[in-house]
Amino acid sequence: MRLHASSKVMFAVALVLTLVATNSARASDSDAWEALRDGRAVLMLRHALAPGTGDPDNFDLEDCSTQRNLNEQGREQARAWKPFLRKQGIRQARVFSSQWCRCKETAREMNMGTVMEWPSLNSFFSNREDGSMATKQTIALVNNLDEGAPVILVSHQVNITRLTDVYPASNEGVIIALPLSGNPSVLARVSPGD
Repeated sequence: MRLHASSKVMFAVALVLTLVATNSARASDSDAWEALRDGRAVLMLRHALAPGTGDPDNFDLEDCSTQRNLNEQGREQARAWKPFLRKQGIRQARVFSSQWCRCKETAREMNMGTVMEWPSLNSFFSNREDGSMATKQTIALVNNLDEGAPVILVSHQVNITRLTDVYPASNEGVIIALPLSGNPSVLARVSPGD
């Protein structure tokens, strides 16, 4: 098949634009990782795969058997964060988690540091009216952290979407610039599967 001269030019322009966009995305991801390492950003991620939606009617925060939990694929996803973060120069982190079992297990399986529970990261899927207060509390807690190792927040889709307008997949994270605000700057979307 022969291409006309104008088709060749259009193809070349499309190829150049694709390469520029790809290189720009890599550069911005690189900047995002640098910001996370330097304490100018946080990583907030949705728990790994826990099949289903919401929580059962008999949900009890103190009893994991009443909750949606990670399956084996979810545990493997969570464990994939450690080598993925190591490639980005992050070997230890301050890890904060929702009190839901699927988040705590994701955080533990990541094996990036001691996991501390933050109730403000708890899901408000069943109580959407609680979302604004939980988001404000998370913003305040993060902005009041002392300098130190990178910060990882393990939470739920509704929490991340409320804060960032990003609808993350299971085990997907967003790197968010500091200080956090009601309209934060999302620097990158990341996951170990990338």
